[in-house]
Amino acid sequence: MISVEGHKNLKRDNETGAIINVDSTEYNRHVQNKKNRKIRQDEIDNIKNDISEIKTILMQILENKTV
Repeated sequence: MISVEGHKNLKRDNETGAIINVDSTEYNRHVQNKKNRKIRQDEIDNIKNDISEIKTILMQILENKTV
């Protein structure tokens, strides 16, 4: 691999020409951030589902009281 000028963590693959970040710390940080985003999105989805269930229950309660 050939070093990319001005970027100590970037290398160019000789076969494909692709630029690769060889900084494992930065890669691990990226992977952890991706996991954290997934966890937060799952939590948001769970809250949305809970609110929907609460709304359905409240609507059922209101319907039963008006009858």
